[in-house]
Amino acid sequence: MIAELTGKLLRKSPAGLVVDVGGVGFELLAPVSTFRMLPEAGSDVHLYTHLHVKDDALQLFGFATPEERALFLELTSISGIGPKLGLAVLSGLAPDVFHSAVVGEDLALLTSVSGIGKKTAQRIIVELKDRLSGMDVASIGGAEPARERAGDAVLALVALGMTGGAAREAVLRVQRESGCDLCVEDLIMRALRKGR
Repeated sequence: MIAELTGKLLRKSPAGLVVDVGGVGFELLAPVSTFRMLPEAGSDVHLYTHLHVKDDALQLFGFATPEERALFLELTSISGIGPKLGLAVLSGLAPDVFHSAVVGEDLALLTSVSGIGKKTAQRIIVELKDRLSGMDVASIGGAEPARERAGDAVLALVALGMTGGAAREAVLRVQRESGCDLCVEDLIMRALRKGR
């Protein structure tokens, strides 16, 4: 089993990355949250990995943190959710936002991810809520401060006349595209542009 890789990042794109470890190039698939944290090609990198064995192929998945890998493994342990959909979820929602959506039973947020319908979202909540409640998300994509900033931005957008659903969707879209480290003012300005 390949649990971690340390080497030189040869290539990276949202479709995948290649890490050279002792002259062997490992091709990995990674969620957008990990992709955003990667250094430039040619830099040293350390990734937590999961090797998925299929009948006709081996797929290696890479993650920036062990907590992110743990979320992926929890997701793919659910019947009907394979690695492709697991990556889509972690790419569509920042890991800390996904965590809060499951714990907070936010069906609308989970179904905003392409490939996740209402029944699948309900199954995710039923199967993962208790398991994720105790998980420390401090090192996953921004955690509590990012959620607080998103909440403040949504409240401000509602005060400016947007509906609650539209404000939340606009803020989440900004976080997916630009990361979870934006301040409240930047979130509001970019979300207003998205909402037009």
